[in-house]
Parts: sequence; C-alpha cells; structure tokens
Amino acid sequence: MPITRAAEAPHFDLDGFHFLGFTSPNRGATELCTWQLDVDPGAASDAHRLNHEEVFIPLQGTLSLVLDGEEIELSTGDALAVPAHCLLQVANRGNEAARALVCITVGFKAMHADGREIGTPPWAQ
Repeated sequence: MPITRAAEAPHFDLDGFHFLGFTSPNRGATELCTWQLDVDPGAASDAHRLNHEEVFIPLQGTLSLVLDGEEIELSTGDALAVPAHCLLQVANRGNEAARALVCITVGFKAMHADGREIGTPPWAQ
C-alpha cells in the first residue's frame, strides 16, 4: 500500500499556485488524484476546462472560483464539486494565502478556454 509522506511529496509552482502532490498514478493511485493547493494572495488562474468533475475543499483562507461566469466564494469547511467541462477560474482575492485539498479522477485532461489541450498536469501524473 503506497504512502505519500508530506516531506517526500513532489512540489510544483505555477504563477502564485503551489501544488503538493499526494495521490496519483506515479504515487500508486489507480482511481483518484489528490493534492494540496496553496494560492498566494492576488493570484488567479487562466480560465480552463477539465473533462472530469473536480472537488475543492478549502482548509485555510478563502478561494474564489468562477464557474461559467458565476463567482462562488469558498471558505474553510466548504466543499464544491465543479462539474466536468465547466469553464473554471480559481483565484485568491484575499490578503492571506489560501489552502485547499483538491480531488479528481486519475487520467483527467485540462483544456484552455479556447479548446487547446493542456493535458494532465505533473502533480496529477
């Protein structure tokens, strides 16, 4: 049974977003990818789509998610399942870092808003 220890989990940084990879195929998972997402104050992702449902569970701070043009604010203790193929943007509009646990099906693919394929990001491989 593979265990990913936080001290050994891979880290990835992308424009104010920090990913700590927990479960993925490269770390022994066959069905579910999970990671810790830390978002710097003021950071915002590009709008994108995923071909599977993605779940966000904030652990600290507040995240703003824009789903098909509708902004939803999530705080510690909330959970949101983002539907597959929904246009999604993630942001931290606050003054403090935000942290969330993110879960999605193994093998998901991401696409830019214009439909260009991004693929599976490294923290989920």
